[in-house]
This record gives sequence, C-alpha cells and structure tokens, in this order.
Amino acid sequence: MKTPTINRFCAAVTIIFAAFFSATAQTDRELGEATVKALTLFEQQRFAEAIPHFEIVVKAIPDQAQARFMYGFCLIAKSKQISDTREAKELSAKALEQFVKAKELGLKSEENDQLIALLSGKPAPAARPMYSANKEAEKHMMEGESHFAQSNYDKAIKSFEKALALDAKIYQAAVSGGDAYVGKSDWENAEKWYQRAIAIDPMRETAYRYSATPLMKQKKYDLARDRYIEAFITEPYSRMSPRGIGQWADVTEAELGHPVIDVPEVTFDSAGKAVPKTAISAEDASAKPWLAYLAAREIWKKEKFAKLYPKAAAYRHSLSEEAEAIRDAIAAAKVQKSPNKQFDLLAKIDADGLLEAYILLARPDDGIVEDHAEYLTNNRPKLRKYVVDYVIHKRG
Repeated sequence: MKTPTINRFCAAVTIIFAAFFSATAQTDRELGEATVKALTLFEQQRFAEAIPHFEIVVKAIPDQAQARFMYGFCLIAKSKQISDTREAKELSAKALEQFVKAKELGLKSEENDQLIALLSGKPAPAARPMYSANKEAEKHMMEGESHFAQSNYDKAIKSFEKALALDAKIYQAAVSGGDAYVGKSDWENAEKWYQRAIAIDPMRETAYRYSATPLMKQKKYDLARDRYIEAFITEPYSRMSPRGIGQWADVTEAELGHPVIDVPEVTFDSAGKAVPKTAISAEDASAKPWLAYLAAREIWKKEKFAKLYPKAAAYRHSLSEEAEAIRDAIAAAKVQKSPNKQFDLLAKIDADGLLEAYILLARPDDGIVEDHAEYLTNNRPKLRKYVVDYVIHKRG
C-alpha cells in the first residue's frame, strides 16, 4: 500500500503503544503477547504478518479505535501484495469496514478519513491539495488513488496518466503508476513508470526503493541491490531507505556494516577547546594521532568555519571540517608509525576517494547532514562505490 502518509502511519506506532499496553496489561497473557507482536510487526512494515495478531486484539478490545485503524491498514497493505484480484478486493472491503468503525469509535485522523474516501470512492474530506495545485490534476490523482486502493489497476493507471499530462511534476503519480503495474505483475511497465518518477525528482529515495520490488520478485538480486543502494545514498537519514537494502541482505544472505573506526566523540568547552569524551594520552601510540584530529577541530571551531562559511549564522560541524580533521589524524599516524590499524583503513578509504562518503553515511550528525544534498548532486558515484566496497559484505 503506497500513500503519501505512509511514514506517519508507521510513526503512529510509538504514540499509541502506551495506550495499547495499558489496555492489555491487566488482561490475559495471549492478548498482551498479541498486542506486542502486532505493534512490532507494524513498525517493521510487515503488515501481512501482523494481521492475525491484530485480529486477536480487535476481538478482545472491539472499542479500541487505533487498533481498528492499524488492522485496516494491514489488510489493505496485504491486498497490494497478492495477485488474486478478487481476494484483494475482499481485503479492501474488510479494511474499509475497519476504518469506518474506527471513525465511529471517535478516531479523529486525517489519514483514516482519506483512506475511507479512497476505498469508498467518495470525495476526500480534506480541501487542501495533496498532490498538485492544478485542480484537474488533483482530481485525477484522487480518482487514481481510489481506483488503486480498490485494486482497479487499469483505471488507476489511466487516472495517473491524466494527472501527469496536466502536471508533469507529480512525483506520486509516476510512483503510483508503477505500483499499479506491480499489482498487475507487469514488471516492464512498472519499471518505466518508476523511471519516470526518478526523472521527476532524483533526490527522493522512494522510486528507487519501490523499483527494486519487481526485481526482487524476478530474483534479479544484483539489479535490486543497485536500486536499494540508490535509495539509501539518496536519503540515508530517513527511516525507510535503509530498510530496502536490509531486506535485500536478508534474502541474499549478505551482511551490512560500516568499517569499525573509533573516531573520538568531541564537545567544545566555553573557550572553544575540543574535549574528547574519552581522554587521549600522548603516551598511547594507538590513540595519539587523534590529538591532531582534536587540534584541527579546534581551529575550525575558533576561526576557520567563520572564514569559509561567512553567511552562516553560527558554527556547525561540517563535512569539510570532519574530512580535514581525519586527514590530519591519518598523516599523524603515518609520521608516528602508529600501530593502530584503523588509521590504515582510513588511509585506504581516503586513497579510494571515499572519505567524505564514509563520513556522510557512517558518521553523520546534525551539522554534517546539511552537506549531504550538495555532495550527492556532485558525487553520487562515490557514495555508491563506498556502499559497494565498504558496507556490503559476504556472510561468513
């Protein structure tokens, strides 16, 4: 199930967990276990697996509106995972019942209202546009999403095509068109539509990740891996993109993991002095090169950042600062002949031209992430190569 609010659906798990848990804490053990399993699977987006557990919860607590909503969402998500159109429509109808019941029980949710509108084919209650400022394009998008929710894929595709004809920048139209072709098991046309979405906005991860699904179904694992990598490097800090490559690794029995390098955690005192979380001794040959790292960080904090970023309102930790500081540590380790092999690994990453990619993907913080978009635009191949060479490993 692909909707513009899927992230908010999953984020809702943490909000309602306390309510569920308190409702079940004083009841039987089976219900408590079902609640925990249902919520865990929902958060992991394993919606079909969560269904039997939500059925137990809904049966035991029929007036729990949030449970009805989540159960319904799992049902409609499952309807998009099966090829039997009749069964898919039955699941959609059952989901609609749950959404309507949740609303009757007092659930005030824009997402719930939108799903009721999509599944029933009625106009959505929200007046604000979700997809386009072009009213006709918006109308076709809503019609398309309604057809899609009801597994009427051919009608959905026609609506999405009409929407794109009126507003060629509707990313979700191209993505949803690809989803509709996936529902028809038409992998070739699904690929074409996902590529349309990527062309509309290559800086969004969704179409890369969704386009891997048909490839996985066809067991084209190498091609699927490449799409999941593109999704990950495009939006590495989202909750969603890392899951795709994680699912690929589970299927192909690969292992994922960044190089293990113990770069010091640093804070600054009132005078701008770099203070490592763990003290570094000049007598420790393995750690001593990190003193050069600290010195570089201090210079950036006190003067260099302001010179190089004159328009910035305040200092922030930047990609340039981190890269320079690590390179200073690499150089110090070489001069000092440090026995710490982590510096050899850093030197290799740098020699491969991938130090900035390593920093962005393995060591981001609130300051460094601000440099990701520009680096991605100019250096996408380096981010891709870092993942292939340093993150993906053969199991065993």
